[in-house]
Amino acid sequence: MRNELGLEAIIEDYLAGKLSEEEAKAFEQLRINDPSVDHKVVAHQVFLASLKDYGTTLSLKDKMAAIHATIDVDALTENLKPKPSFIVQLWRSNKSALAVAASFALVAMVSVYSIQHNTKQNGSYEVMSRELVKIKNSQNKLIRNLNNTKATTVPVTPAKVGGTGFALTTNGYICTNLHVINGADSVYVQNSKGDAYKAKVVYQDPQYDLAILKIVDRNFSTLSTLPYKLKRNNIGMGENVYTLGFPKDDAVLGEGYVSSKTGHGGDTTAYQVSIPVNPGNSGGPLLDNQGNVIGVISAREYQVDGAAFAVKSKYILEALGAIPQDSLGKKVASVKKSPLQGLTRTKQIEKIEDYVFMIKVYN
Repeated sequence: MRNELGLEAIIEDYLAGKLSEEEAKAFEQLRINDPSVDHKVVAHQVFLASLKDYGTTLSLKDKMAAIHATIDVDALTENLKPKPSFIVQLWRSNKSALAVAASFALVAMVSVYSIQHNTKQNGSYEVMSRELVKIKNSQNKLIRNLNNTKATTVPVTPAKVGGTGFALTTNGYICTNLHVINGADSVYVQNSKGDAYKAKVVYQDPQYDLAILKIVDRNFSTLSTLPYKLKRNNIGMGENVYTLGFPKDDAVLGEGYVSSKTGHGGDTTAYQVSIPVNPGNSGGPLLDNQGNVIGVISAREYQVDGAAFAVKSKYILEALGAIPQDSLGKKVASVKKSPLQGLTRTKQIEKIEDYVFMIKVYN
């Protein structure tokens, strides 16, 4: 690292890509070891992004001011009810500026319309994987205590995509969405205590956007009996449901209800649920009030609050059927009675949080 430069200068060179490969690797390690340095880098990234946005706004204002200066305002105000000949004359003398101004106005109107009226399902389906390129503050959690010789070595390069998964068996089979892990070179899962384990993809189903992972880490200990069951039968509209997922580095609870028995475009393999979800919720379990897993969160309606989609749990059971039963350990049973039935929501969450994992993808 170049000692003659101050930390701020090094951060600027790092973000601008001016450091050598060796210097960049050393600085990445410094960020991992010193959270205060990492915080300064993230803060500087936010500052640069804000500065860029501010510059774009000023540029737009300057263009609009220049356009306004070329328009004959006196001619516009001289006659409140101009005759057709006046309109023609005004257009001929200012048509270039008026056309540009109209273009800006049209873009603004389309943007507002898109935000306020994009409620149709056609073309507005958004998967819920979480981009992690700029998210560094969880790196210390993901990279376990390196002084512990038993710890798993996790890639130093930050994960690029994140999502959620949940245990299907006690011996490390985990369900998530295919779009979360698709194209991954390596996958790690992180539990609620911050421990990370290497996993491999053992099953993929593009039709239902499902994937099953298997933890293959020697440090992983078998889980206790699962606190929930997979429900094979559908549930009705209006039933209360909830999900637990990782739209940020800590688990987040989302609550709502089933708003449709079908998913996007009438898809009968999914539910539509009124739950606010965000990137990172993909792959999270959807549970009913009794604590039965009824589906897996997969997508949301773009720019529509509280319109999410979940693949029904019967297709998770079908996916498990493609894996040899002797590999699964104890056979996964469909619902009879969930161990969570009758518990308060708080108690249910306490029991399931150790079975819900953050998924981190590297490539």
